[in-house]
Amino acid sequence: MKKSTVLIIGSLAESLVNFRGDLIRQLLAAGHSVQAVAPAGPVWVDETLVAWGAQRHVVKLERAGLNPLSDLAYLRQLKRLCQQVQPDVLLAYTVKPVVYGSLAGRLSGVPVIAALVTGLGFAFMPVRGWRHALTRSVAWVLYKVALRTAHIVYFQNPDDQADFKRLGLLGGNLKVRLVNGSGVNLDRYERSNLPGDGPRRVLLIGRLLADKGVREYIAAARQVRATLPDVVFEIVGPYDPNPAAISPQEIDEAVREGVIEYTGPLTDVRVALRRCHVYVLPSYREGTPRSVLEAMAMGRPVVTTDAPGCRETVVDGVNGRLVPPRDAKALAVAIEALLRLDAASLQQLGDESHRMAVGKYEVRQVNRQLMEPLGLC
Repeated sequence: MKKSTVLIIGSLAESLVNFRGDLIRQLLAAGHSVQAVAPAGPVWVDETLVAWGAQRHVVKLERAGLNPLSDLAYLRQLKRLCQQVQPDVLLAYTVKPVVYGSLAGRLSGVPVIAALVTGLGFAFMPVRGWRHALTRSVAWVLYKVALRTAHIVYFQNPDDQADFKRLGLLGGNLKVRLVNGSGVNLDRYERSNLPGDGPRRVLLIGRLLADKGVREYIAAARQVRATLPDVVFEIVGPYDPNPAAISPQEIDEAVREGVIEYTGPLTDVRVALRRCHVYVLPSYREGTPRSVLEAMAMGRPVVTTDAPGCRETVVDGVNGRLVPPRDAKALAVAIEALLRLDAASLQQLGDESHRMAVGKYEVRQVNRQLMEPLGLC
C-alpha cells in the first residue's frame, strides 16, 4: 500500500477531533500523512491533532450564509493550501468544504478528490421564505458544480443519495458509495446499565436548531410531565448562528417553566448519556446522527424520527421508537410509553441499541468503508 498525504477539510475545528478523530488516527496508524484543515478553534483541538501526529492548518470561513467575497477568499485559501501540501487525497465534509474543497482540489490537480455528504441541512429543508429559497437554489448549483470536479462522493444514508440523483447533482463519472455514518468508538462510548436510582431522565444532545426538533422536544416534555411530573428532560448543546436557530429566550422560558433542564455544551457528553434512561432526537433530517450512535453504543433506548438518516438507527419496538417528524404529540406518546416500561424491559431496549451499534456502526469498520475506495488501506 502506497503511503499517501491526505488533506481533510471540515467547517468546524472541533469536528476534526470529535467526528473525524478516529479516522485521522486510523490513517496515521496506517502510515499516511494527515493534514487537517478547519477554521480556528479551541487550543485543545490543535494540541490534540499535533499530539496524534497530524498537521493542523487554519483557514477563515463563514459557516452560515452566502457571502460571495468571503466564499471566494475561502476558495483561494484552499487552493493555496493544496498547492503547498500537494496531497494525494483530498477528503472534504459538510457543505462549504465539499463545494470549495472539491473546486480547489481540481484547480490544483489533486489526484483523488472525495466528498463526504454528512447531511443535507438547512439548504435542503422545505422553503421558509424567499431568502431560504435563494439559499437552497444556490446550494444546489454549487453542489452540482463541485461534484463534477470530485472523483468519489460518500453518502451516509440512501435518502440523501436518492435526492442528489433526483436533482441531477451527480455526474456520470462520479463514483458513489454509501457508508454507515461516521461510526462510533465503542471503546470510548462503553455500554453502561441504565441508572437505577432517582427519577427517570430523557436527553437530547445537539445544536439548538429548529431542524433538530428542539421545539417538538420541549412541547413533548411539557405534555409528558403533565402526567409524569418527576421525569427530567435535559438538553445538552450549544446555540448556533444558523438561520433556523432556537433563541436563548425560548430555552430560558422553558427552563423557568420547569419543563427542561438546559446544560449547555459539554466537552464530554458521556456524562449526560450515563445518567439518562431514554435518548431522544426528533430531527427533521440527518446524515446519520452521531449523538444517536453514541447513545446506542452506551446502551440507551432511542426515540427518533422516521426521517432520512434517523430511521436507519432504530427498529421500532426493538431498540426504541420511530415517530413522524414535526409531530410533538406523537413524540410525547412514544417517550411516555418507554418511560412507563419496567426497568428490565427498558434495559432490554438499551441492550438492543448496543448490539446494533456493535454490528453496524463500529468506527474502525466504518472508516474502512471510507479508506478502501481511496486506496488507503
